[in-house]
Amino acid sequence: MAANVETMMSVREKPWHGLGEIVDSAPTSADAIRLAGLDWDVISNPIFDASGKEISGFKANTRNYDNSVLGIVSDKYKIVQNSEAFEFTDNLIDSGDVRYETAGSLKNGKQIWLLAKMDDTKILGDTVEPYVCFTNTHDGTGAIKICMTPIRVVCNNTLNIALTTAHRSWSTKHMGDMQSKLREAKITLGLANKYMTKLAEDADKYANSKISDVEIEAVISDLFPIDYNNDSTRRINNMQEMRDNFYVCYMMPDIAKFKNTKWGVINAMADMVDHTKPLRDTSSYQENNWGRIIVGHPILDSLVKRLAA
Repeated sequence: MAANVETMMSVREKPWHGLGEIVDSAPTSADAIRLAGLDWDVISNPIFDASGKEISGFKANTRNYDNSVLGIVSDKYKIVQNSEAFEFTDNLIDSGDVRYETAGSLKNGKQIWLLAKMDDTKILGDTVEPYVCFTNTHDGTGAIKICMTPIRVVCNNTLNIALTTAHRSWSTKHMGDMQSKLREAKITLGLANKYMTKLAEDADKYANSKISDVEIEAVISDLFPIDYNNDSTRRINNMQEMRDNFYVCYMMPDIAKFKNTKWGVINAMADMVDHTKPLRDTSSYQENNWGRIIVGHPILDSLVKRLAA
């Protein structure tokens, strides 16, 4: 298990691989919060200086079962408990029997996440599983963030594609009336079906947009540029490896029906950024991979912008 993962439950290894213990079946929220080790509360406690005087304007967010300090926050900070996160996602999907694929905590409880599966859909004949991902921090370093993350089942690729006509994610700071903000999130992400509809429409557009081998080579060369006169040997080799990795993915059987279309290029790149081992396999690779579920992958985003131009 990666160093920053404190506790975790997972039904399967997607969309980030190799983290946590696998359970046999996807639990409901009541079971998931227990299996993921998130059945604890955050308490706001006063903090004091060396003389014992209370420091105004700040509080310590403390975990109730072990008294560990998760972070020092302003007294305007509004705590959203782990249980509230699960309740919110239950309500968001509008079902009392939501199934959670994975959930857990990072950095000794400072950050938590959960991933809930929605009903499968079809995009260009492929089964796509839409998920709602919710992440929250208890140390004051980040906002509550929620996003849609569709997965193309045939190749286990995350299609986290930024669309110009439908939002994929939403966030808020820990300020003000959190209940009203969470209601706002529900309204915003209640448009999840709109995102999936627009994703299907864009997929159809890209699948019907032809692109030649020469044009593909130009796009990939632009994404992974090589200056043979000025670049170091290491950089040249790295960029060439990235190009080669893309073409390996582009030649996979699941791409064949989309060959020489923009949708085929997008899926090949999604495959590459999801599954190709990084040039530098650092200890934080899996956490970084998880983080991209929320923000998207810069290489995939850059490719889609080029193809949409």
